[in-house]
Amino acid sequence: SSGINAEWPLRPGDGVVFGADSRTSTGTYVANRVTDKLTQVADKIYCCRSGSAADTQAIADYVKFYLDLQENETNEEPTVEVASRIFQMLCYNNRDQLSASIICAGWDKTNGGQVYCLPLGGMCVRMPFAIGGSGSTYIYGHCDNTYKVGMTEEQCLKFVADAVALAMHRDGSSGGMIRLAVLTKDGCKRLNIPGNQLPTFWSK
Repeated sequence: SSGINAEWPLRPGDGVVFGADSRTSTGTYVANRVTDKLTQVADKIYCCRSGSAADTQAIADYVKFYLDLQENETNEEPTVEVASRIFQMLCYNNRDQLSASIICAGWDKTNGGQVYCLPLGGMCVRMPFAIGGSGSTYIYGHCDNTYKVGMTEEQCLKFVADAVALAMHRDGSSGGMIRLAVLTKDGCKRLNIPGNQLPTFWSK
């Protein structure tokens, strides 16, 4: 897996861009080459999942249930922080039974665009950008060097697509296509980059 989320605070909190590969593997066998790892848990809140597919799907279903419940009771859209804290509660309380790493991102009227990183074990930290999954270990240096505060939406889309493509190139457990999404106050815009149109670098 390879997933990355990034805020693009041209005006702080404008929105977030996030992306992931589409490969689900079982050991050396590719079980699904077109998985959608960008999972919606509320109208303007999504998560990137890595680790055990079964574990992360179950956790995302629980979070979606609790957020729907809250929205029905309060008649207000849930915040990204609340969604992230529910993820944290589930991941931390069941940390010995789960293999789940989550990046929760979205937009709300309180704090705008936000990215929260939840690595294995259930820690929850807000970050300007976050990366996760087995492919992420190859691109920390690239992301640290390339990310800039104040990028436009287009620059942030390129940053995310390039990072996922680099991770996919090096990591055998990542591959397929790149799925991208842009979350703003207007909702979610989805984009796909097919496997034969991925960004290329020196190895092309």
